[in-house]
Amino acid sequence: MNTTDIHNQRIAKMIFGSVYPMYVTKVEKKGRTKEELDEVITWLTGFDSAKIQELIKEKVTFETFFERASLHPNAHLITGMICGYRIEEIDNELTKKARYLDKLVDELAKGRKMEKILRG
Repeated sequence: MNTTDIHNQRIAKMIFGSVYPMYVTKVEKKGRTKEELDEVITWLTGFDSAKIQELIKEKVTFETFFERASLHPNAHLITGMICGYRIEEIDNELTKKARYLDKLVDELAKGRKMEKILRG
């Protein structure tokens, strides 16, 4: 699926630290923990909890966040719909990575077992 350049740029310029608290709220509302959220982010990006907090303090954009990340080799197994887009059809690589993260957070909030979320 083609996303627009404006859409892709908006995601690229979003500050990760402004979205992270929304992720925390979303998962905690559904009975999951910040530690579980960090585990999911660590699996996807290779960043541990301390590095995640450092990137938040640094106010990095999603573009910088994913440039510094070492994406998990099984990230391509993250498929399905998120935010109205089928992940496997997204052409822009940065937007696809951001949607991978959104999908993992969504699965965590929906109560999916951690073994299933961390495809592997």
